[in-house]
Amino acid sequence: MSSRTEIASLGEFGLIDHLTQNNETHHASTVLSIGDDAAVLDHFGKQIVVTTDLLIEGVHFDMVYTPLTHLGYKSVVVNISDVYAMNATPSQITLSIGISNRFSVEALEEFYEGVYAACEKYNVDLVGGDTTTSNKGFIISVTAIGEVAPDRFVKRDGAKKGDLVCVSGDLGAAYLGLLLMEREKKIFMESPSVQPDLESQDYILRRLLKPEARKDIISFFEENDILPTSMMDISDGLSSEILHICKQSNVGCVLHEDKIPVDEASRQFAFKLDLDPTACALSGGEDYELLFTIKQEDYDKIVLNEQISVIGYITEPSEGSHIITRSGNKHALTAQGWNAFK
Repeated sequence: MSSRTEIASLGEFGLIDHLTQNNETHHASTVLSIGDDAAVLDHFGKQIVVTTDLLIEGVHFDMVYTPLTHLGYKSVVVNISDVYAMNATPSQITLSIGISNRFSVEALEEFYEGVYAACEKYNVDLVGGDTTTSNKGFIISVTAIGEVAPDRFVKRDGAKKGDLVCVSGDLGAAYLGLLLMEREKKIFMESPSVQPDLESQDYILRRLLKPEARKDIISFFEENDILPTSMMDISDGLSSEILHICKQSNVGCVLHEDKIPVDEASRQFAFKLDLDPTACALSGGEDYELLFTIKQEDYDKIVLNEQISVIGYITEPSEGSHIITRSGNKHALTAQGWNAFK
């Protein structure tokens, strides 16, 4: 049986020292990392982007079915996804956690194992943070810092009439993974002796528990001299995000249902649950794919990338935001995605 070390036996600073003893930095811009009152960064004339995310147990994740290593990994990825959504490259993160005494040092080591795995994969430095007591659940706050060449950052408000609407990857899988896990949790709560039946749904579960950020798409833009006119990552569902872009850019849009990419495993599982795969893609959330608009003249460049789908185009604001279904019907787009305060 594995041993358990109480956090109280180390104290706050002892715990920080313990969890960060193998922390490595990769960037010359990281002048001073963990261990002082603040980190020191030198960015050599590049523009800096900063973003923060808060993940709270019972709201953003459920410890019943979320492995701690995966949670650490995801905590980093959801933040650096926002950096990529600015067309920037993440370089550093800070990580703060609120924990109760139900967590052991070994449990936190698992969590940090995931954090360090994400830092290594995406080449970012962990440069600081804080730990504190939480009376209710596990609280995680990550701040990500990135850099971008002067005036190459991409905002949400640059979409223009005639631009093409594009997404990376496929949509709806994470939401379906969540439905599967919630179903199995309900069965477990009612009958703890029943073994979970995950139906070999590896893909949708991975998209929920261990998402990836689209570093490859940002590299593709740079290699092919593409600068999107607007961009954001899909955390709250496609419909919600495209409406953000339309509102901030003061434009409308038309999306085509048959162009929205849904993985076959997602499609089949949605049918099994009597759900519309398109509805899952529009409203599901937590895909962390990139939604962006480009000028029409860049179309020939993006056709080369099988990970990018053109799903519609930007219109005049007076035309509103719509989706054309497979049967040719036109419906107004509504934001039915994740609401943090519902």
